[in-house]
Amino acid sequence: MSATVTHLLRYPVKSMGGHALKRSAVTAKGIPGDRAWTLKDEERGGIKGGKRFPQLLSMRASFTSEPTAQVVSPEVQITLEDGRSISSSDPRVNETLSAAVEAPVSLWPLLPADQLEHYLRPPMEEGVDPEAYFREVFARTEDEPLPDLAAFPEELFIYESSPGTYFDAFPLLLMSQASLQHFEQAMIAQGEGSRFDVRRFRPNIVVETAERGFPENDWVGRRGQIGSAVIKVEIECPRCVMTTHGFSDLPKDPKIMRHLVKENGGNLGVYLSIEQPGEIAVGDSINWLD
Repeated sequence: MSATVTHLLRYPVKSMGGHALKRSAVTAKGIPGDRAWTLKDEERGGIKGGKRFPQLLSMRASFTSEPTAQVVSPEVQITLEDGRSISSSDPRVNETLSAAVEAPVSLWPLLPADQLEHYLRPPMEEGVDPEAYFREVFARTEDEPLPDLAAFPEELFIYESSPGTYFDAFPLLLMSQASLQHFEQAMIAQGEGSRFDVRRFRPNIVVETAERGFPENDWVGRRGQIGSAVIKVEIECPRCVMTTHGFSDLPKDPKIMRHLVKENGGNLGVYLSIEQPGEIAVGDSINWLD
């Protein structure tokens, strides 16, 4: 059951395009600089990404200098869909991003974990049906089951993300190439045109395995060493409406979720926590410890 890292990816701004790394340190909070910035919704409140603002998926972000322990959110250069570029330090950045997503937003670096108000999840709007809300978030039809939200950390029912971070649930997301290949082959066999492109799913780590199907599903609960880091596979990743949005050369495609639900319960990839910080590099193998 071997697995080798083929891609290591970092996303400087939540929901924007990122870039590949050859190697990286890994801390308890994941890859330094991953989701180091985010947008806040100045109209509805809260930390928001591509679920609320799908336009973000067509933008790219890169650091002007590498993150450090002292500067966890260094300046980023953001490239908009139309090719224009603006720095996080530019006083016009909030105005520019608000125009791009057609809503009032502000760009924020990571704040310390004790600034809890910054991370609070705003209350659900009055009159909103909770089930309808979650069906919209997870792009599920009425006859499809919703994800088991009890599998997520309890603090995520209070905060938009774990305070001190901007990732959704856990520090790292891993996917196998086998999972993507499963869908690619299924699309060919069914004569479907849906594109299961890795960019739709925003993993941090992609691995090559000898197994086919969804090998990472069988790793939930296991501990392994990648490079000098020790990780634990926490839960399968339930996918949301972001995977169906169109951006760049990828069309909007609600059928993506229909296939995910039919083939793998709406999940793709697994979330990891970090038990021992270390360094991970492309070419490293996962050595299972249990």
